[in-house]
Formats: sequence, structure tokens, C-alpha cells
Amino acid sequence: MEQEENYFEKLIELMKVLRDPGGCPWDREQTRETLKPMLIEEAHEVLEALDSDDPDHLCEELGDLLFQILFHCRIADERQEFNIHDVCRRVYEKMVRRHPHVFGDREISDSQELLRNWEELKAAEKAQAGRPVKKNKSLLDGIPKSLPAVYTAYQITSKAARVGFDWPELELIREKFLEEFEELLEALRESNEEQVKEEVGDLVFVGLNIARYLQIDPETALNRANLKFVNRFQAMERAFADNGRSLKDASLEEMEDVWQSQKKTKVSVKGNIGHAPVTDES
Repeated sequence: MEQEENYFEKLIELMKVLRDPGGCPWDREQTRETLKPMLIEEAHEVLEALDSDDPDHLCEELGDLLFQILFHCRIADERQEFNIHDVCRRVYEKMVRRHPHVFGDREISDSQELLRNWEELKAAEKAQAGRPVKKNKSLLDGIPKSLPAVYTAYQITSKAARVGFDWPELELIREKFLEEFEELLEALRESNEEQVKEEVGDLVFVGLNIARYLQIDPETALNRANLKFVNRFQAMERAFADNGRSLKDASLEEMEDVWQSQKKTKVSVKGNIGHAPVTDES
């Protein structure tokens, strides 16, 4: 059988050629700062590809993201800081070190113990590396401040759940949701604008915890709901247009009748509809 070419090494060499004198002027001009938006864009395109149910698309987008990683590694190599092989070595060693239950003799009873052990190993690594450790370090430290609010909520409650601070059953989350809704109604009755904002936030927060408790990515779930609404709303627009009418000429009751009929029609919601959960395994 013919041996496969090592395209990883070829890709590293390609990046070097692009950055070297005589290479591509655009690639040579790029810096860590100019590449930041591209890294974010490529990561989001991977997230969309994950929901597209299209392996070829996902393969392509993962390649684009890998190219961004190689770009940053090449810049670091030029600055004599590190290279792609250092990156691979360090993540390999880290993953082996953090899986003593797989590569060592540590026994783990369940996933919760595994996550607690993971956090302990991270703290030990940080101390050994001489990085500053907060005197009163919180379990919730280390979550990127730039993370969207939905994923921040997902992360902080996931971390809290690791030490048992979580609702033991779904029914209790339902009760909390209804409690927050009543508090929102009370704030509305009192015309307390700031309190209304706070209660809306609390209500959304509990809703996100329902998704986390059920191990459903809230971003993906919300995007599915968005797409479902768009599909039904546009179908409703077409239904009225077919009768020579627009929605602005229809009553709420008429729109509701058509909406309910659209709900009975199964509409596929596959496509670029969401993102995968953000995990903290760095």
C-alpha cells in the first residue's frame, strides 16, 4: 500500500515559504494583531460546519482553522519563541498528565471525580510553572471575559456543578423558573425598570440552566428555535401573499390561525443553526 504523504509537514513548510522573503506579500504583512479577527471567524465557521451535517464542509473548515494555528506558530518561530512542534509536544504532555486514570494508576469512580481531579491538576501545573496564583482562587476563575454571555452562564454553572452546587432534579429548576417569572411580574407591577432588567436576566439564566442540566448546548437549542421561527414566519408571509394580502393587513387572530397551521407542518431545521458547547479543557 502506498504510504500517505505527510501533509502536516508539507503544510508547515508551505507556511514557511509564504512568510519567507520572496513569499506572499500579504502573508508576510500579517501580525498577531491582524490575525485575531481571522482566528475568531474561522473558529465560528467550524462551529457552523459542525451543525451542517456535511463532513466535507467540516473537513474544509477545520483545515482553515488549523492554518490559522500554523500561522501563529510560524510567527512565534520567527521570533524564536516556540514552533508548532513545541505546541504539539506541550499539549500531548498535558493531556497525558491530566489523564492519570488512562495513562497512570489513578482510579476514577465517576465523571464528577474526574472533573475535580482535572481542576486540581490544572492548579498544580500553574503553581509548578511559577505563574501567579490568586490567594483566594475561585473555582470560577479562568473563564475568558470575552466569552458570550450564554456560554459564560454555561461555564460558570458547569463548574459550580462539579462540586455539587446544582439542582438535584429538573422539577426544582422548573419551580425556580416559575419563581423568577413571578418576581419579574412583581417588578413590572411596581414599574421598577432596573429590577425588571435584573429579573429578566435571572429568568434567562435559569432557562440556560435547564439546557445545561439536560446536557443540551443552549446556543444550538436557541438557534434551532430561531430558525424554526423564521421558517414558520416566512411560510406565513407566503400564505398571505398567495391570497394577495400582506401581514400588515391581517389581524392577530388571522395570523395566529395560519401560524398554528404552519406548526403542524414538519420543517427541517438542519443547517447553520448553532455552536457546540465551549469546554474548559485548556
